This record gives sequence, C-alpha cells and structure tokens, in this order.
Amino acid sequence: MLRKRTFPAIDLIALEREACRRSLATFAKRAWRVLEPATPLRWGWALDAICAHLEAVTRGEITRLLMNVPPGTMKSLLTGVIWPAWEFGPQGMPHKRFLATAHKQDLAVRDNVKCRRLIQSEWYQARWPVPLVHDQNMKTKFETVQTGFREAMAFTSMTGARGDRVILDDPLAADDANSDAALLAAELSFLEALPTRINNDRSAIVVIMQRLHERDTSGLILSKGLPYTHLCLPMRFEAERRCETSIGFIDPRTTEGELLFPDRFPEEQVKELERTLGSYATAGQLQQRPVPRGGGLFKKGWFNTIKALPVGCRFVRGWDLAATEDKEAAATAGVLIARAPDGRFIIVDSTREQLGPMGVERLMKATAEQDRATYGAVRGSYPQDPGQAGKAQAQHIMRHVLTGFDYHFSPESGDKETRALPLAAQAEAGNVFLLEGPWNDVFLDEVAVFPMGKWKDQVDAASRAFTELTTAPKPTETRTTTMVGMY
Repeated sequence: MLRKRTFPAIDLIALEREACRRSLATFAKRAWRVLEPATPLRWGWALDAICAHLEAVTRGEITRLLMNVPPGTMKSLLTGVIWPAWEFGPQGMPHKRFLATAHKQDLAVRDNVKCRRLIQSEWYQARWPVPLVHDQNMKTKFETVQTGFREAMAFTSMTGARGDRVILDDPLAADDANSDAALLAAELSFLEALPTRINNDRSAIVVIMQRLHERDTSGLILSKGLPYTHLCLPMRFEAERRCETSIGFIDPRTTEGELLFPDRFPEEQVKELERTLGSYATAGQLQQRPVPRGGGLFKKGWFNTIKALPVGCRFVRGWDLAATEDKEAAATAGVLIARAPDGRFIIVDSTREQLGPMGVERLMKATAEQDRATYGAVRGSYPQDPGQAGKAQAQHIMRHVLTGFDYHFSPESGDKETRALPLAAQAEAGNVFLLEGPWNDVFLDEVAVFPMGKWKDQVDAASRAFTELTTAPKPTETRTTTMVGMY
C-alpha cells in the first residue's frame, strides 16, 4: 500500500518565500489574507500591471513612475502598503527608506499603520524576519534595525527626512479640484519640496492618483514633459488613448468601452458610478482625462460660424482683467457679443493678451475705439475687484481711460462656472454663433475644457457680455452696420 507523501512545513514556507521573491503580485495575494482576512480578494490584469511597474522601480529600470487609475483598484494598498513590505522582506532590502505622502496626513498614516501591521504579522515574520526598532515604531514612522524606514506625512508639509522611495498617493482631494489655491499649493510642493526629499539619482518617485483637473499633479508632469513612465488605465477603454509604457506593457483591451476590471466593477455598477459622478468627475476619476471627450460645460459642436452679421444687432463687450505679463498667469480678455433682432447671440470678437497694468489700459481704450468705429454703439462692462482699491481702480479707468464710452463696472457674483451657465444653456440650444475670424480656434479651445482647463479668461469675459446683453435695458437708439464681414 502506497503512503501519501508529506512535505515538511519548512519546504512549503521556502517555496512560498521564493514565489513571493519572484513576483510582487504573488506576494500581494498572500499578504491580502493578513490585511483583509474577512474579504475575498478580486484580482485582475490591471493589478498585475501596477505590480509589474512597481517591480521595474525595484529593479532600477524606472526611477519616475506616474500611475493614473480609477478609485477602488487597490492602488494605495499595492503601492503604499504591500510594495514597501515586499522590498523589505522578499527582496531583502530592509535598508530602503520610504517617504509616503497624501493630500491628508490621516490617509498617509493609515497606510503606514497597515504596512507596519503586515510586517509585524506572524505570517510575514515567519518568512522574512525583519525586526523593527523599539524606539522608532510609531504610526507616523517605523524603522528597521537595518536603518530602513517608512514615514508618513501630508504632501504639502514635506519636510525633514529623505528617502530612496517617495510615494505620492492622491496629492489632491476631489473637493480641491476646482480650488486655485489648492492646485497652486500642490504644484509648489511637487516642483519645489518633493525633489529635495530623495536621497540620490537612483532614488525613485512614484505618483499614483486619479485625475481631477487639467492642472493637477499628473497634468503638471505631462504638460512639462517630465521623464515619468506613465501607466494610464481608464475604466472604459478608449482606443485612441491606448496605454503603452517603457517596460513593454500595452493595455490588452481591444473593444471601445471595454471595462478595466469587470469582476470588481461590472457594467451596471460602472453605469451607476457614471450617473452619480456626472460628466466631469467621470472624465477625471474614471477615465483619467479631466475633461469629457465632447467638452466640459461647453462643447465645440454647439458653436456654428457665420460669415457676416445681420442688420440691427446690439453689442456688448465684456472684459476679464489681469495685470501681469507672466505667460503662465491669467490674461486680460475682452469678448464682444452681438444680439441679433431674431434673438440669436453672435460672438463677434475675442482678444486675449498678457499685459501689465498700463498695457491693459491701452488695450481697453484701443479696443473701445475700434468697436465704436466698426459697430457704432457698443456697451462695455468690466469687473470691479472687491474693496476700496478695486473701486479706485474702476473709477480711474472710467475717468482716464474710457472717458466718452458707454462702459460701466460691477463686482462679480458667484463663481466662474455659475456665471457661465446662462451662456452655456443658450449655446447648447444652438442659439450662439461665432463670426468667422482668426480668434475662433483659441476661443473654442478654451471653452471646450472649461471649467477644468487652465485658462478661463475668455469664458469669464463672454459670460459678462452675455449677462449684460440679457439684463440691461435696450437703448432708445442703436447704430448698427450692415453685413460686417469676417476680419
């Protein structure tokens, strides 16, 4: 009678150790039982892709990695919890130093605690005995006896230590996506603080996040052409954006709209998410492009062009003022809109320039003179900044720049998106046209990404002109031109 052969437990542990050494994904599946013992693990190829790119960082093939993935795809757990533990133990690197950061320190500390719990677990220590020092074993920072550590901190408060690995996990909260102050703070932290937190030229920076805004950290990396390997995995496959990376990875999907992780996010759940999030959040958080493909609040297809103006139009030029020549800052924009006798709105002209204070005044005066010469009676409107200084500036412009012109000023009310809604509604209804001109493309490029785009000057100026046209009383006499052609 043959007896069933048994293997010593040590052999099974050795086999598991070797399997985990060879594959971060294998280690992650084993570690899941320690981290989430009551929850069944759902695994998909997207998680294999994340693991493969983190392995490439470990091998030194990648030192700058950007990963854009939807929420709920284990990005924080794989990158901030399991990967450091894998390097400390299975990879035999307990000397590595990790700095982990997120938009809130609580989130960074959460993953620090999970990583420490995994390393101190009986399962882990039986296979990779990595002792932690007793006098540096806290929620915010723990250290190995080989002087490696994992430290957690808020992204915009990065000070102190340096690391071999800097993990930046969701540098912006979804609520901060439309805050210029939050976007600027994240930009300064990324460009000025984070680069000083690495040890040497072999150290790695890993950014993993969902897209929230054109100017978020991912947008900054991509727009500046920084040398990051970019793994981008949208929830629904978009063939024209198929991801290919430096390690030979190619998104395996082939069908437009094919889901990223159907076992975790099936079709009905994704549809519910899309309905709940709306078009903006769906584009950013799920599709990893911060503007819907057809546009944001406005769509380019809503604007048809005409070659000439009809007779009997009323005209208003709205302004959005800035006072700097910095090419990266907001510009001064003036948009001229006509209202035709049949009720149509026609955007006649848009000017946008980066100018200092004197340049702004010269531009406004020259434009007012040109508008009068071309169209006759043109009403003008520009914003008054809050406070006494804003009132003084507005009065200076009226008295010394625009004397003799039908211009007035008023404070802004509500945010830029709210002010643009009435114009967007008319555009969607097919009631807004563009007079053909060389400015058309620049104007449409801006409105198509509003309010998620970097520039909002022309939209704000157009919103002001539209509001003035629809709320101001009609003049008793209006001089118009006949069939004004394109410029």
